[in-house]
Amino acid sequence: MLFSEPAFLFLFLPLTLASYFAAPRRGRNLVLVVASIVYYVWGEVHFLPYLAGSIALNYWFAIEIERHRGQPVARRWLIAGLCVDLGLLLVFKYLGFFGDNFNAMLAWAHQTPLALRRIALPLGISFFTFHKISYKVDVYRGDAEAKKSVLDLTLYILLFPQLIAGPIVRYHEIAHQLSVRDERVEDFAFGVQRFIVGLAKKMLVANSVAMTADRIFSLPPDQCSAAVAWLGALAYSIQLYFDFSGYSDMAVGLARMFGFTFPENFNYPYIARSITEFWRRWHMTLSRWFKDYLYIPLGGNRVSSLRLYGNLVTVFFLCGLWHGASWNFVVWGLYHGLFQVLERLGLGGRLRTLPAPLQHFYALLVVVVGWVFFRAPSLTHAVQFLGTMFGYPHGVVPFTHPGAFVDRLACLALAAGALGATPLPTAAWRWLARRAETVGEGFRHGLRAAALGGLFALCMLFVAADTYNPFIYFRF
Repeated sequence: MLFSEPAFLFLFLPLTLASYFAAPRRGRNLVLVVASIVYYVWGEVHFLPYLAGSIALNYWFAIEIERHRGQPVARRWLIAGLCVDLGLLLVFKYLGFFGDNFNAMLAWAHQTPLALRRIALPLGISFFTFHKISYKVDVYRGDAEAKKSVLDLTLYILLFPQLIAGPIVRYHEIAHQLSVRDERVEDFAFGVQRFIVGLAKKMLVANSVAMTADRIFSLPPDQCSAAVAWLGALAYSIQLYFDFSGYSDMAVGLARMFGFTFPENFNYPYIARSITEFWRRWHMTLSRWFKDYLYIPLGGNRVSSLRLYGNLVTVFFLCGLWHGASWNFVVWGLYHGLFQVLERLGLGGRLRTLPAPLQHFYALLVVVVGWVFFRAPSLTHAVQFLGTMFGYPHGVVPFTHPGAFVDRLACLALAAGALGATPLPTAAWRWLARRAETVGEGFRHGLRAAALGGLFALCMLFVAADTYNPFIYFRF
C-alpha cells in the first residue's frame, strides 16, 4: 500500500488515526502494531509468519545479550543473532544472484548448470533487517535496554511509516519513544504539513518525470542520441531524489502525527561539493548506519591509510549490494567508494581550491553518471548508455531530439525539480513568512494553510487521474 494511494489516504490513515487517538494511552502501541500488520499483509501476507518468527528470535537474543552483558557469552549471543538476520537476508535476497553467477561460471566451463528455485523477496527486508541488527548491537553496547515488552519491540520493527522504505531508525534513537511519548497538537500539525510536502514531491515532480526517464532507459543504446541519454540520466536523477526524499518526508510526517520523532534522511544532496559531502546529505540514515555498525567497528579513521581505503571500499561495496542483488548495484557502490578514496588521496584538497560552481559541477557529474548504473536494466546497457552520453555510441545512432520525450508537464516538473533540489524554495518561503509576520500571525497561518491546501488538492488531481505511481525504494 503506497502512501499516495487512495486506499491509504482515505481509508487506512483516517481509520488508524481515529483508532489511535480514541484508544487509552496504554493501548495505543497495540493499535499501531495492528495497523502496521494490516499495512504489511496488504501486499505481503505470505511473509507474516517469517516476520513474526524473526521478531520472536530477536526478542530472545536481545534478552540474553543484556543478561550476559560484559561477559564473553554476550558477544556469542550477538554473533548468533547477526548470523540469523544476515543468513535470512542472504537466502531471500542474494541466493538467486549468487546461484546465477555460479551457473554462468559452469556454463563458461561447459558444465551442466544447477536447477535453481526462485524465492520471493519480502517487502522491505533490507530495511527491517537493519533495524533488527541495530536493536541487538545497541543492547550489546549498552546504548539502550532490551525491550521486556514484545509489543514494544514489534512496534519498533513493524512501525508502518518506516517499515518498507525507511528512514533507517537506529534503536537507541527511538527506544524511549516506544514506551513514553507525548502527542501534541503542534507535532500533529507539523506531521500533516510534512506529509503534504512529501506527497507533492512524489506526485507532482517524481511521477511527472518518471515517464521520461523510463522511456529513454527502455531504448536500445543504439537508438539513443547523446542529448537524449543526458536527458534520461538527469530526469532519473530528479525522479529518484524526489521519489525517495518525498517518501522520507511522508514517513517523518506520519511518525510525528503519532508522537514519534524520526531522523532526517536528506539535506539537499545535489548541492554537495564532493562525493564525501554528498554522502553526508543523501540517505543520511543509511550512511550513519554503515558508519556506526560497520565502518567504525572496522577501525574507522584510526587505522593505517591502506586499511582505511580498504574499509571505505568495503563499506560502499556492501552499500551497493544492500540496494540490490545485481552487478549494477555492486559497480555503483564500488564507483562511489573509488571517489571516496580518491578524495582522501588528495582530490578533495584540490577540489577545495576550485571555485564553488566547479566543485558543484564535479559532484553532480559524478552522481548523475553513477545513477546510470542504478537505473539501467543491465550492466551492459549501463556501459553502452554511458558511452552514448560521452560521445562513444554503440553503433551508428540516429539523432533523436530530446523534445520527443518530454511534454509540457515533464518540462515543468524538470524545472521544478532542479529548483526544488536546492534550498532556494525553502529560503523564499521563510522570507515570505517573515514578511507575513508584519501583517499578523493569523495571516501567516492562513497563508501556510492555503499553500498546503493547494498542494494537497493538486496532488489529489494526480491521484484521481491514476497516473504512473511507483515508489522506487520499495523494491529494496
